[in-house]
Amino acid sequence: TVGMVFTTTAWNFMPANCTGAGHRVRWSTMTTERKIIILTDGHTDPHTAKTAICVLRYKPQEVVAVLDSHSAGKTCQEVVGVGGPIPIVASLADAPEANTLLIGIAPPGGKIPQAWRSIILKAIARKLTIVSGLHDFLNHDPEFSAAAGEHGVELVDVRANDERDCANREGIRDDCLRIHTVGNDCSLGKMLVAVEVSNGLKGAGIDAKFVATGQTGIMVEGDGCAVDCVTADFVNGAAERLVLANQDHDVIVIEGQGSLFHPRYSCVTLGLLHGSMPDGLILCYEMGREVIGGMPDFPLAQLERVREIYEMSANIMHPCRVIGVAMNSSKYSDEAAAEERRQVRRRLGLPVCDVIRHGPDELVEAILNLKRTLKK
Repeated sequence: TVGMVFTTTAWNFMPANCTGAGHRVRWSTMTTERKIIILTDGHTDPHTAKTAICVLRYKPQEVVAVLDSHSAGKTCQEVVGVGGPIPIVASLADAPEANTLLIGIAPPGGKIPQAWRSIILKAIARKLTIVSGLHDFLNHDPEFSAAAGEHGVELVDVRANDERDCANREGIRDDCLRIHTVGNDCSLGKMLVAVEVSNGLKGAGIDAKFVATGQTGIMVEGDGCAVDCVTADFVNGAAERLVLANQDHDVIVIEGQGSLFHPRYSCVTLGLLHGSMPDGLILCYEMGREVIGGMPDFPLAQLERVREIYEMSANIMHPCRVIGVAMNSSKYSDEAAAEERRQVRRRLGLPVCDVIRHGPDELVEAILNLKRTLKK
């Protein structure tokens, strides 16, 4: 139902029981239910607006509207395929009552669009909490900070952290199974796969936890660490601390970031892989994608090669193997997706599924098989 919300006291953007010097952001003044307007104005497409789409998919009860003047008058279901009847509005004045404005895009470089500044300032004047997962921190912007101070508004930068711990390889429980989603490129569904698999494990009666490592995952789960904003020396340590904070569960599913094959973001991917020391990997890819997103001169490696490199890299630190493949077939028909699934199963000899089209059951079973094999 549009406008239905859950009551909460805070979003903890780092796990409360995480040891060490990590920074934790709280919605310390948010003691009533969240009523969120998601800002995507002019950028409501599946790639750029992936933050908005994931929040609509997993937290629709907290969203009252999406602000996009280009699609105003339509519903979220009509425009992005999730969110049901949640309306898309042209301005803050057209939106239902709200207490939060959430920046709903994740563009390359994490910059706030210049045209949005006036919208954000109007939201501050309306005393809305502003939540952003961009690299441009709201609290570092003199104009936003001054306006927030004037109106008594909280600015929440989800990526903010002061991680300063190196990995120590101490205190990691052997009986907590660690699963990690990895990919041959960015923005192809690693977070979504991790969430769906975690939910599938819970449905099978397993004590499982989705571990968020990026801004969108944090907004969905309510805790985690955006590792792409951690100083390079401490990425492994930040990933290790996420494991330490969540290893009271039987299985943790750690969200992947970037790709070892990406010319821009491979360093984040490797630090996360080595810091979290997974037992098993789920290899994610988008059907039909042939080049690195936004970099047409860089063709994607074959899945066999991707599997080989990830297993080799992971095994430097901890025994690990790819246990299944998650395909993103959203741009294709059921028939084309079924044929692709058969072909990749044949090529790799692994379970293959699209967690949205087919459900996550095959990957859940692969995890349970690994758990039985390792007796964790």
